[in-house]
Amino acid sequence: MFLACDDDRRIVRIEVTDTHPALPARLAPGSDEDGGRGLVLVDALAVDWGVRDRLGSGKTVWAECTTVPARRAGRATAASGTAT
Repeated sequence: MFLACDDDRRIVRIEVTDTHPALPARLAPGSDEDGGRGLVLVDALAVDWGVRDRLGSGKTVWAECTTVPARRAGRATAASGTAT
């Protein structure tokens, strides 16, 4: 696993590498299934993600997440005291 922070872009990059030749698949598991939610979570949380080949067999799945939280409706800001 690789983890890096780019302060200029306000991005955290996460990379996970494995030797399995199959590409990951985004599934729609049922509520009673134990697995299959990995890429659903990545897609929901990341601003960008993808898959690239690695040296040797396998692939690297990477995701970039912002370090600046999104504003939420109804949350007051500390500086102005007004809702956003």
